[in-house]
Amino acid sequence: MPSQPVPPRYRPLRKIALVSIALMGLTAVGAVIQTALMWSSYDEVKRFVYGLLSEEELDRAVSSIAGTGPLLNLVSYLLMGTAIAFLIWLWQARENADFLHSPFAPRAREQQGQLHRHANGWVVGSWFCPVVQFWYPLQIVQEVTAASEPPSEHGVSRRGPIRALLYGWWATWTGFWVIVVGGSGFAVIAFIVWIVRLVDAADTADQTGDYVDIYDLQDFMVRVALSVNIAFTVATVLLIAAAVAASLLLLRVTRWQHDQSTMPPPTVAPPEPPQYAPRYSQPGPTFPSYRPHQG
Repeated sequence: MPSQPVPPRYRPLRKIALVSIALMGLTAVGAVIQTALMWSSYDEVKRFVYGLLSEEELDRAVSSIAGTGPLLNLVSYLLMGTAIAFLIWLWQARENADFLHSPFAPRAREQQGQLHRHANGWVVGSWFCPVVQFWYPLQIVQEVTAASEPPSEHGVSRRGPIRALLYGWWATWTGFWVIVVGGSGFAVIAFIVWIVRLVDAADTADQTGDYVDIYDLQDFMVRVALSVNIAFTVATVLLIAAAVAASLLLLRVTRWQHDQSTMPPPTVAPPEPPQYAPRYSQPGPTFPSYRPHQG
């Protein structure tokens, strides 16, 4: 016999939402600490570039830089954990949205067209697929939010604040990754350019017999270090803003779905008995009265 499709069911989102929010907060705190360490070591970086550090200070600076490595790895691990928890929440929230619009929900809602434009696999794949990763994830979260939103009460629309949360979260999150990826690429390219210029200056000095003037190259590396610090600071601010907006969005959608899943079914009044119009009574036939025959 053909297998029957499994009916959708509601999955509570509160625990996974709280885990996601906690990981977002820890990631933001770790990024703030990392930014503070970068700025506190900036003077030592400048002295290192200009060759002003003694051997003891150089060893201390190397130890300090090596000590920040595990913290940077910790921030990366927290970011990965946050991504996993958020994707679990998003997957379950999408399934709950389907449940709320199915006949199995406590109060089945009218489905206006198709709920989702993308297949279930895009819930995870859209974040890693090149090019479409800049708008597919936003569309998926936007559709889940719209499908979870309860009907407007007393004509009050929630679209304005929710749209601000959605686009604010996506703008800050995308800006964070653009700065992190672009800043890392810029630092690598700047270091390669510095090496090429240093080798070129050394070759020129060998040909002319002059000393190697690397003062300009030192200034270049100091400016690169300053740019990296500024970029990471801006990225940290964007990460904090994205975490706040995403936390509010998770709490809002989780509460919406929970309230609708526990909503009692509408009470249906029992049907009234049919009302029949009274029939018009017609007089029956009359018979002459019987009188007994006398005498």
